[in-house]
Amino acid sequence: MQKIKFSENARGPLDGVRVLDLSRLYVGNLITHHLADFGADVLKIEQTDVGDSTRALRDGGYAVSWKISSRNKRSLAIDLKHKDGVAALLELVRDADILVENFRPGDLEKFGLGPDVLHRINPKLVVVRISGWGATGPYRQKLGFGTLIEAFSGFAAKSGVAGGPPLLPSLGLADTICGLTGGIATMVALREAEREGGRGQVIDLSILDTMVAVLGKDPAAYVLTGQLPERLGSRSTIAVPRNLYPTRDGHFIALAGSTQTMAKKIFAAIGRAELIDNPRYSDNDARVRHVDEVDQMIEAFTLERTLAENLAHFEEWQVTVGPVNDVAMLLADPHIIERGVIVEVDDEETGAILMPAPPVRLSETPATFRRPAPRLGEHSRDVLRELGWSDDRIDGLVATGVVNV
Repeated sequence: MQKIKFSENARGPLDGVRVLDLSRLYVGNLITHHLADFGADVLKIEQTDVGDSTRALRDGGYAVSWKISSRNKRSLAIDLKHKDGVAALLELVRDADILVENFRPGDLEKFGLGPDVLHRINPKLVVVRISGWGATGPYRQKLGFGTLIEAFSGFAAKSGVAGGPPLLPSLGLADTICGLTGGIATMVALREAEREGGRGQVIDLSILDTMVAVLGKDPAAYVLTGQLPERLGSRSTIAVPRNLYPTRDGHFIALAGSTQTMAKKIFAAIGRAELIDNPRYSDNDARVRHVDEVDQMIEAFTLERTLAENLAHFEEWQVTVGPVNDVAMLLADPHIIERGVIVEVDDEETGAILMPAPPVRLSETPATFRRPAPRLGEHSRDVLRELGWSDDRIDGLVATGVVNV
């Protein structure tokens, strides 16, 4: 596993971009995580008592999600319910480029920090407002974790095995998709603000909207055909063969015959080349109608061979094939190791910890590892000093609990 060292002196293409992250949990943290990896100065504005809620989500006692999503960030722990806390934030807004928040719609205004106030201070500020349901519509005030959105959006209803119950993903899929989409939107808005005569704006980022977008063709297909999407397990409604197939040694392989050429190769690879001329399997529409028969023939073949034997055989036939890896298999894979998809970094609590490398690779201005995820309030004093606040003033706020250092 590649070993990465944190370097405070590293610089990225977003060096000089200041981000104020008032969000909690995943979506906002993911947006600012990607910006921080490419050099943005991300200030986590946290509650003075417990900080970002992500800190409390633990695996075996370790705040793994926090350590990954908040690398390269600084922590300012300050009470926004206190006038001095609001004053500090408004001073930071003056020179900031982006502000990210996920309070319930309207709560930011209750702090006296609505977009109208923020844009009076800094007309070029990009304000990212994250919510479960969006800033408009009858559900705008409803609580909205990603789990609820995965269910409401229609995603869970089509997930699961045929005849079985609906299935939620076992990870934060909706939050992750929204975070990636929000990162793109943030950079688009920043680009507009940086143009001559450009202005800042508010991004209404809804977890629901981005999750419904994942459904793609399903709403249109339903209206056109009158057929609700079925739960098909690992099958596809539009491409056959496409499934997970068991091997003799208890593993699975994934096969995808999404083109006519690839379906023909798969039939040839299992010793049934003549099937492509059979009207029951000769084109994709026919194969979709007879998917049970196609899957049974492929499964009979794969069950006679181990995982390694299946992979070697289908690759020899130039078929699109891959293993179903668990995490242990993934970490041992030579491609993952050589490419550095997962890296090891120093960690003061565990000694070292694995985390995903930045998933996009720029040839001239790559992402950087500047600092580990901060302790709560670790940079409070530094940030307030940068505003010109005296140590006496900061000490007074620390004594009254307005600031946590």
